[in-house]
Amino acid sequence: MKIVIAGAGEVGTHLAKMLSKENQDITLLDSDQSRLDVIDSNYNLMTWNGSTSSFESLKDVGVGDADLYIAVTPYETRNITSCAIAKKLGASKTVARIDNCEFLVPENKQVLRELGVDFLIYPENLAANEIAMALDHNWTRYWGALHDGKLLMIGVKLHGNSVLLDKKLRDLPVTNHNFHIAAIKRNNETIIPNGNDEILTDDIVYFITTPEHKDEVMKLCGKTKRVIRKAFIMGGSRIARRFAELYHDRFHIKILDTDMANCEAMATQLPDCEIVFGDGRDIEVLRENNIYQYDAFLALSDSSETNILACMTAKEFGVPKTIADVENLQFYGLAENLNIGMALNKKLLASSRIYQILIDADDSSRFLAMADAEVAEIYVKDGAKITKGPVRTLKLPFGMTLAAMVRGEHVMLIDGNTQIMAGDYVVVFSLMGTIQKLDKWFN
Repeated sequence: MKIVIAGAGEVGTHLAKMLSKENQDITLLDSDQSRLDVIDSNYNLMTWNGSTSSFESLKDVGVGDADLYIAVTPYETRNITSCAIAKKLGASKTVARIDNCEFLVPENKQVLRELGVDFLIYPENLAANEIAMALDHNWTRYWGALHDGKLLMIGVKLHGNSVLLDKKLRDLPVTNHNFHIAAIKRNNETIIPNGNDEILTDDIVYFITTPEHKDEVMKLCGKTKRVIRKAFIMGGSRIARRFAELYHDRFHIKILDTDMANCEAMATQLPDCEIVFGDGRDIEVLRENNIYQYDAFLALSDSSETNILACMTAKEFGVPKTIADVENLQFYGLAENLNIGMALNKKLLASSRIYQILIDADDSSRFLAMADAEVAEIYVKDGAKITKGPVRTLKLPFGMTLAAMVRGEHVMLIDGNTQIMAGDYVVVFSLMGTIQKLDKWFN
């Protein structure tokens, strides 16, 4: 598949590197040569220096033959213009990154479709919704819904009070498995487990289950759910402001920021929220603002390091739920291993949404991307190789597992005896760079 990515910023570069591992035909376009120069030559992609809104540059990179054109520069108007030109030149699908919620209004989205923009990506909106979901399901590290919520993927960090610890998967202390353990995250490594693998203390275990069995998973993990009513936010970033705009009626929100002008603007923009001028890195400031009375602490400043340290401090004050925005992917794995709660990265969220557009022509499923693993829900087509026998006989590629499937209205977990049929939707968990190997199995 030919994919052109316009914009070598953080999102565009991360997406280009991720897709290049899937053996896609990737071209990364940017007008700043210095950004292109830092792309590691080990990645299987082409870079091109040119304007993202230039007819000549878009023709040079062959946008007329592109299956997907993705405009992710920091400027939404440039992205919209770029997608409109790419569509007119022949690109099959276009995606534009935006930073204005006005474009998400249905009638406005229709106007943009007529201009040539097929899909919109608003990373801050994705991050705000992810935070709200994490507060709703605060006993987890990760919560993802698949197939309109009929299946759930739940990531939980296990401590000493879980009955699953120090057990091999084949010896789990439950007679009927209403869940499938799809992966284990341990010391920055993701493991696709088999029956001989053990679950150890501080592992993040990813379960595939159904909504009616989520409480069973919570009990086995030794977790309890808390009611979150008050959220303390450090940093008046775009994610913080978007979260407050969307969810000020569900939570009492206090935002602490070091920029007085930003505080004044937020006080006008967010009249239902408490805005405080102060430095969240100062323990005395946190104490003066009664941080210990809050149910959740969201570290959403522009510094990954500051956010990680602030969450560790909030934990010392006894805040039950902490979330850190960790935009530096080098720190993401480290953050997951520390006692800081959930790590958030809008590049991964945006990449998940774009990758879903790439692999789901009917837009009926969801793709979930983590730092080094992928989860996709894939439709099984007539005559697909995956239907030729029970799962245990298929000799699937290393680094992936078939976790669950939806057949009509029925949801079922997959084991070695499962016979997959055309028309099924199958949930696949795989290590980064292996999901495209499944094309020959499902198509």
